[in-house]
Amino acid sequence: MAAPLSRAEKARRTRQRMLDAAARLFAERGWAGTTVEDIARTAEVGVQTVYFTFGNKRALLKELLDTAVAGDTDPIATLDRPWAREVLGTPDPARQLALQAAGARRILERAAPVLEAVRGAAAADPEIAALWRANHEQRHTVQLEFARALAAKAGGALRDGHDAASAADIAMTVLGPETYGLLVTGRGWTAARWERWAADALVRQLLP
Repeated sequence: MAAPLSRAEKARRTRQRMLDAAARLFAERGWAGTTVEDIARTAEVGVQTVYFTFGNKRALLKELLDTAVAGDTDPIATLDRPWAREVLGTPDPARQLALQAAGARRILERAAPVLEAVRGAAAADPEIAALWRANHEQRHTVQLEFARALAAKAGGALRDGHDAASAADIAMTVLGPETYGLLVTGRGWTAARWERWAADALVRQLLP
């Protein structure tokens, strides 16, 4: 017979159920079309439970975005995660770009619908616009660190005179949720095909 769940575990599962419900509803209906009442109903909890747990819908969206991007609730920065350390640590530039594409694929398979909800809501909500800008800046910070490592591995000579800053811009474009959404969500590419294309595009754009 299974041991009864602790209070903390029950709370964790309830929190996750609300996050899962919000993720599904935001993907289906968008930010404006989803209410706290909808989330509570889908998660089979009271409305006050949602407010007590998250405070408001914006805070719920922020936590949902953070956990979707990270894949867990551990407070570990992206550049300190094993996949990012592998990107930085591999000595081969082409292998680094392949690992970047693979890492982006794993994140976007989880987070693309949430990122789209944030992007769509940013135009009408200043607080969510700030959240979208913060996410953009975080992605740029990661890609710039990767680009600096890439330039060093390539002997400081990237294609067409690109430096780390412009290489980061290219990586953000190729690996961004907008490009992923266009090809995977919009055009029906598989995530695996997108990953292969992204790795190839980065090599062609950045390596001598």
